[in-house]
Amino acid sequence: MSLGDHIAAIKREDPAAKSSLEILLCYQGLHAVLFHHVSHWLYLRRFFVTARFISTIARFLTSIEIHPGATIGARLFIDHGLGVVIGETAEIGDDVLLYQGVTIGGTGNERGKRHPTIGNRVVVGTGASVLGNIRLGDEVKVGAGAVVVHSVPEGATVVGIPGRVVRTRSQALGALEHGRVAASGESEPAALDHLNDRIRELEALIHLLLEERVGQARG
Repeated sequence: MSLGDHIAAIKREDPAAKSSLEILLCYQGLHAVLFHHVSHWLYLRRFFVTARFISTIARFLTSIEIHPGATIGARLFIDHGLGVVIGETAEIGDDVLLYQGVTIGGTGNERGKRHPTIGNRVVVGTGASVLGNIRLGDEVKVGAGAVVVHSVPEGATVVGIPGRVVRTRSQALGALEHGRVAASGESEPAALDHLNDRIRELEALIHLLLEERVGQARG
């Protein structure tokens, strides 16, 4: 992957990017990935301390923490990037988009593969956490604030705490539209149906209570 390809991918994803020079100088997500290429090269050659030192410098400069052991594909775009964490055994595919506050992490003190595998063209929304040795298939979309602890099939949209699939590939939106995903993890039609059912239950309960009051007054 060339630097030009990476910059071109950021231009496609971010309408705020005005020029290649701006991206090169001002996008900390790009800086973090470039630092990672160096630290990962050292990590693979068992220069562990030097690799961690470089990743620590990168974290200080960018507020993005990528462990040197993580495997990252081509054209990863970390948008804004503040608070993003990617763990040691994480594997990230090509053309992945991560928003600020995302954690690609583990769930405890397990050994071996303990971080997620992220497929190609995956979008992970602001503040979401993807945890454990799970896999997100290609073109998965994770809603803002979701906590995903189970594998997700290709093309699905997952939201909520804990994360659950609300759209499959055949139902998926063309892009992750945060405003169209309910915070509770329900799609809008399902949330409205649930609310209508609850209103009917409350109306029936009020009617029953009124009947009892009338009956007591007559008695």
